[in-house]
Amino acid sequence: MEWKCCWNRNVIEPADCPNIGEGEEILFSSLQRRVIEKCVDCPLFAEDLKALRDSGHPLAAVLPIVVAELQEQRSRLQSMVGFLDSKDREIKFLHEISLVLQTSVDLDEVLSVVMTAITAGKGFGMNRAFLLLTDKERKHLRGYLGVGPRNYGEAWFIWDEISRDDFTLKEMAKNFYQTKFTSEKQKFHDILENLTIPLSEHDHILVRALREKKPLLVENAFHNPDCDYSLTQTLGVDTFLITPLVSRNRRIGVIISDNCVTHKPITPQDVQSLETFAFPVAFAIERASLYERLQEELLKVTAANVKLKEQQELIVRMERMALVGKITSSIAHSIRNPLMIIGGFARTLLKGTDEGDPRREYLESIVREARQLDEVLDEVLSYSDSLYPTLDSWDVNQLVSTGCRELDSRLQERRIACRLRLDAELPSARIDYKQVSFCLRSILTSSMDRMPDGGEIVIETRLEGGWIVVEVRDTGRPGSSNGMSTFSSFAPPQELGGGLGLEVCKAIMEKHGNSLIIETPPDGGARYVLKLPVNREEEPHGTIVGG
Repeated sequence: MEWKCCWNRNVIEPADCPNIGEGEEILFSSLQRRVIEKCVDCPLFAEDLKALRDSGHPLAAVLPIVVAELQEQRSRLQSMVGFLDSKDREIKFLHEISLVLQTSVDLDEVLSVVMTAITAGKGFGMNRAFLLLTDKERKHLRGYLGVGPRNYGEAWFIWDEISRDDFTLKEMAKNFYQTKFTSEKQKFHDILENLTIPLSEHDHILVRALREKKPLLVENAFHNPDCDYSLTQTLGVDTFLITPLVSRNRRIGVIISDNCVTHKPITPQDVQSLETFAFPVAFAIERASLYERLQEELLKVTAANVKLKEQQELIVRMERMALVGKITSSIAHSIRNPLMIIGGFARTLLKGTDEGDPRREYLESIVREARQLDEVLDEVLSYSDSLYPTLDSWDVNQLVSTGCRELDSRLQERRIACRLRLDAELPSARIDYKQVSFCLRSILTSSMDRMPDGGEIVIETRLEGGWIVVEVRDTGRPGSSNGMSTFSSFAPPQELGGGLGLEVCKAIMEKHGNSLIIETPPDGGARYVLKLPVNREEEPHGTIVGG
């Protein structure tokens, strides 16, 4: 029998088999490979089998069965090779993504990588994806980011742009993070706003996927009784995949992905791949979130450390001033008695001296200087008393009125009008009366010193943000840049009597939780704001509001 196919020859020439192409020359001399790879599919071989069957050869009935089995096995092998190639690409893709995720602790950068990987053709190839994250209180799932086209036209534009740029997945994620992250959030703002679900709604399909820690493929969503209709209406698609993000039993969020443009079916292979992808994603998001929170806590600790240093410096200054206060108080008490005797005798002698007596001028000078020294001693003793506060409930309006009355004669001498705008409904404050009164007198004295040609002082009280505010405004001449007088614990005695300094007032106020704000605009005038705590206990004592 003359065979048409070359299956019976060990070695053939190129012209003997039309099925062997360039690069397959090894098949000319390899009978086994040539039969398996070429002959079983060759029409000439089929004709030879038919001729063999017609000749009545005993192998004619067996050979077609063997050939069919060989073709089936080869098809299975090719399918398996294709599956392995697909898995190999997926493993390489996940490896690449994992490397990127491991090297970034910026939450938005991580999310850019994740969403790009889900929607890019070089990744999972989904048309659109939405990320929902649990809030800090772990009470809600909130829409955070959406990626993908909103319509067919935008989809074709995006795909054309991707094909022109030909970026790698890593480059695409970087480009998305740098140029499109904010705009994509804004583009899906309306959808993201509607994607807020309380975690207490255990029957909601998103919460259920998160609680059960497994992906849910939702099909026929508009008529699916398990799917919330408002969610389906918001997404506008009938089929979508919900992938939960869980890291060490910590619920991070969910990703909703769909093929709203191509309507390509979401296969079990897609579900499995995205589920595998979700594990490193959840871990990366959790790590980035923790790092972000760590940075916030670090800023708070840094601010607290700065505040602590300021408080330590304040304590050192207050301790130094307390020591000086004790010394000055002791000296003041020692001086006061002889000074009162000197002043008293001088006034007695002055009353008995005629107007034309040349000694009268000396006596008047002694009386005047003695009075000034007495004022200095009053100020020194007031300051010393303020170093040992006694907190109690006091009427701030009355404190202000009393302070103004005490300085009324000096205000009139300098032609300064003092106007009070007091809030009649003001609650009582828990303060040391002497301290606040001392600070208020120092402020008014400072204002008077800055208005040698007269002017106006306005004092206003009000309740603001849980604090009792005492605001003093004057029309004095421009002061120093910080509004503080130059005072130190070792200030020369001649500065006493002219006000111990606003810096000391500020330190005294802040030491006990109050505050003093001083503003001195360059064009003149000054504004002093005292913030005092409201007395929460409202214990009646002394003169309080309504008391």
